[in-house]
Order: sequence, then structure tokens, then C-alpha cells
Amino acid sequence: MIGFLRGILVNKTAPQVLVDVNGVGYNLLTPMSSFYNLPEIGQEIQLVTHLSIREDAHVLFGFLSEQERDLFRSLIRINGVGPKLALAILSGISIQDFQRCVYENNVTTLVKLPGIGKKTAERLIIEMRDRLPSVVKSNEAGIGNAETTENASSEAINALISLGFKEPDARRMVAKVAKDHLNSEEMIKLALQSVNT
Repeated sequence: MIGFLRGILVNKTAPQVLVDVNGVGYNLLTPMSSFYNLPEIGQEIQLVTHLSIREDAHVLFGFLSEQERDLFRSLIRINGVGPKLALAILSGISIQDFQRCVYENNVTTLVKLPGIGKKTAERLIIEMRDRLPSVVKSNEAGIGNAETTENASSEAINALISLGFKEPDARRMVAKVAKDHLNSEEMIKLALQSVNT
């Protein structure tokens, strides 16, 4: 089992990152909560990991904090919640807000996340209640590079589609938040926040 990777960040295209570890390139999928805080390309990075093994693929997930990985692992133990949906949950809501939804039985907020219907939201609330005390707050911050608005919008749309949103919804969400001075990471963050308002 791969517990963590430390290497040079070679590429980042939400939600995927490529890390060079002593000449071997590892592709990892990361939640946007981690993606927002990645260093610049060419800098050293360490990610705690989770390896998902399926018949048709081995998929490596990377997280900047153990709290994110712990929540991810708790989520995928729930019937009907696979790694892709768990990644979308972590990308669409902070750990602190997710905790609040569970403790307050807030189905309304959870169903706004991509791929979560009312039954799944209710199952999350029931099954996660006993698993959450070990999960602590996560910090969120946006870091990015200057990009053209068109390229940034396109990258943001592709990232949202990768997280489970339908293309028309992703385009509408990005159009609502796109501004000249925003990069793709900031657009993704604002688009995801708009779902919860």
C-alpha cells in the first residue's frame, strides 16, 4: 500500500496532478480542497494517498491532509458512495461544513452536491454520524497562476465535469462566476460555493 508520495509537482489539471518521484511519474486524483493549496509546478510536494483497486484500473488518490484522506476513506465505506462520489463531496464542501450537515441532519445542502440524491444524503447523515468525531477542520485557500479568462473558464468547466456535474450545468456555473482576474482554480472554487448558496 502506498501511504504517501513526496516528489516534484510536474503538472496539475483539476482534479488530476502528476508528481515525479525519483524519475517515476505518478498520476493522482485530488479533491479541490487539496488542489486549491498545491504549490507551483516545479516545487516539492507531499501527498498522503489512497489506492483504489478495481478490475479495470488502479487509481491513486492524493490529499494534502490526513483529515481529508480519513473522510474520503469513511465515505467510500458507505454503500452507494464510490471514490468518484467521495472526491466530489470533498471538492464541493469543506470538512467542517460536511460535519455540520451531518450533525444538523441537513439533507438540503448535501443534495446540492453532484451525484447526491435525497436517499444518498440521508444515508450519509445516518452512517457518517458515528464516524466523524475523529475528523477535524480543514483549511481552504486559493492559489493559482495568471491565465486568460477563456482558458481558465474552459479548465474550470472540464474540472467540474470530472467531478460529476453535467456539461450544461458546469458551463452555467462557471459563467456565473467568471471574471477577468480569476484563474481556473478560483473559478472552480466559486462555482462549487455557489451550489451551496
